[in-house]
Amino acid sequence: MIRRKFLKAGGALVVGFNLRDTLVAQEQPVRGTKPGPPDAKQVDTWLAIHADNTATVYIGFAELGQGASTALLQIAAEELDLDMSQLKTVRLDTNVTPNQGGTYSSASINRGGPQVRTAAAEARLALLKLASAKLNAPVEGLVVSKGVVSGTGNPKDSVTYGELVGDKPFNVTFTGTAPVKPTTEYKIVGTKFPRNDTPAKVSAQYTYMQYVRVPGMLHGRVVRPRGQRMYGAGAKIVSVDEASIRAIPGARVVRKGDFLGVVAENEWDAIRAAQQLKVVWETPPALPGNAGLYEHMRAAKTEENIVLERGSVATGFGGAAHTVSQTCLGPYQAHAPFGPNCAVADVQADSALVMCSTQDVYGTRNSLSRLLGMPAEKIRVQYYEGSGTYGHSCYDDVAQAAVLLSQLAGKPVRLQFMRWDEHGWDNYGPGHLGEVRAAADANGKIVAYEYQGWQHGWINTETSAQLTGVPPSEWPGAGTGVQGVNRLTCGGMYDIPNLRLVNHKLPVTSYLKAGWLRSPLDLSFAFASEQAIDQLAHLLEHDPYEFRQRNMTDMRWLGVLNAAAQAAKWTPRKAAASLSKANIVTGRGIGLGTHLTSYGGAVAEIEVNKETGRVVAKHLYGAIDAGQVVNPGFVESQIMGQMVQTASRMFKEEVKFDQTGVTSLDWASYPILRFDECPEVTAVVVQRLDQRSTGAGEECMAAAAAAIANAFFDATGVRMKEFPMTPARVLAALRGGKAA
Repeated sequence: MIRRKFLKAGGALVVGFNLRDTLVAQEQPVRGTKPGPPDAKQVDTWLAIHADNTATVYIGFAELGQGASTALLQIAAEELDLDMSQLKTVRLDTNVTPNQGGTYSSASINRGGPQVRTAAAEARLALLKLASAKLNAPVEGLVVSKGVVSGTGNPKDSVTYGELVGDKPFNVTFTGTAPVKPTTEYKIVGTKFPRNDTPAKVSAQYTYMQYVRVPGMLHGRVVRPRGQRMYGAGAKIVSVDEASIRAIPGARVVRKGDFLGVVAENEWDAIRAAQQLKVVWETPPALPGNAGLYEHMRAAKTEENIVLERGSVATGFGGAAHTVSQTCLGPYQAHAPFGPNCAVADVQADSALVMCSTQDVYGTRNSLSRLLGMPAEKIRVQYYEGSGTYGHSCYDDVAQAAVLLSQLAGKPVRLQFMRWDEHGWDNYGPGHLGEVRAAADANGKIVAYEYQGWQHGWINTETSAQLTGVPPSEWPGAGTGVQGVNRLTCGGMYDIPNLRLVNHKLPVTSYLKAGWLRSPLDLSFAFASEQAIDQLAHLLEHDPYEFRQRNMTDMRWLGVLNAAAQAAKWTPRKAAASLSKANIVTGRGIGLGTHLTSYGGAVAEIEVNKETGRVVAKHLYGAIDAGQVVNPGFVESQIMGQMVQTASRMFKEEVKFDQTGVTSLDWASYPILRFDECPEVTAVVVQRLDQRSTGAGEECMAAAAAAIANAFFDATGVRMKEFPMTPARVLAALRGGKAA
């Protein structure tokens, strides 16, 4: 367990948990009056004990609906021996909360949990030392319940945390010796507690970003072509006819370079003005469009990177008894939040206040600083939860657009994107072309595996900034890590002596904008990889579940595989062994996959209508091993959401675009799963309290995608190579009797 130094003097106790190594005592101003991040050398940056025997935990991770703002409090409550009712946290704010990085990659508990646990343990030790002096009793003879410290010899002689240090600065240096509670004594961690944000949400008292209003504000809208063009080209204005909105009272045009917007006192007037403003846009360079996307990707010049190589795949394939191949054509897919992104900005000559739904308040502050040409410490960013986005949707773009509108208009501006802005100018999950080969010997052992993947990376310049003249750029690390072939999902769960993973990075500026979308690229990887594994099982006439078991020794991968299969009451048989001539057929499939560090397994039971081509997931079983699960109920909910979203992305979701730009601008052209199409979901949490916590927000989507693809083969005897598995594609595959 990593230890930190904690600070101690008389009065209030505040303890910090950060990735930095050293904390040093220093006076701190009233919280919120000084630009952050709060000084990591001050322990009251992180946790405050109040006179009423409650505590506030200051965390740097956004509550996105995943329950992190409750689960992190469970960790603190466990170590401090406080009741959950005695703890609270506050809104993310660059003048108030610490900088713990962005809320993505399932990081809140993975990265934040150890920090909270260590700090809370140090705080408890310091409090016990103070109580020992107060009660004249040895530390080892003290017990704590709900923040009340008493001696074992005389329980009536007690003192509360609040009485010891409430609301006063108390410098305490981390000792590095504070013991954390053994898992065998956990009463709060590992238990299902209700989320602390639920009551306000269900009673309509919760303040979402879209509800925020400030005095004297204008309403704004951006004006862009309907649907983004090639990222590198942006959108260039030829002419603007401001007279075209003269009849709308109070509406006016604001512009900086090719960034164009309108503002008005009335929101409907702003909407009308944005729609009626006559703008001529320059014809953009041609895109490949949906029809030519994958051929274009395959033929393009790329930067190649060997992600992982061991043994000799040539030797492995050369001596194999069975060899198979599988292709994956994965589309661009959108974040598509139900509520389009929104932000409120008030930009003054020497300061700015921005309220938005960013998942990284300090990162957004830095980008706004560059855009405005204003020092970062002059900008305050406050987080308000918006509609679910599951990745890098337009929340940073809308924040940048809001500050530009406010700066240009000279007043506070509330900007909400329209549906066509959100759908048309999203940072999509990128398209992917995957080619996998796998081989097994006559005994059913996988002896060789090769995955070749083509995709481009993520953007690093938001549209609003780009339209002002900031050059388009690529997110660091393109072609590697989560932007490249996944070494865990692509064969990583199996014992394969000869393996080669190759990433082919495409130029980001030649395609649509892209960003991380829940379980980035993993659905595509697993769709190809796990179908190839299933093909080997079929050639060997093995049950696909048992075939996987034979080729795995990692107990954690086996754990989720077995958990999903047992939940589904899996019975061994060869896939597609009893094909039916009926119009409606059923199938089951199994799959493995993950995103970063956890383990995911899934089983799918689907129904295929061979007349209409419609595929429906009837029941999905998802299992996650995320190490120590702080709140199993939250992870069960995460699994359920992942299963439903995976079904939507496998059956429905695909960004449509032609040579000019994106054409899927609404729910009709970009359909998602409807309520009556949602599968029944069984969620299984493989609890391992003795292991470190890892991610649980996206770690079994890949497995579910694979299970659905394999279930389709079990039902029809046909392999799909492209998703979403739309009726047209399914009918074409069934007519061809081969992968389609």
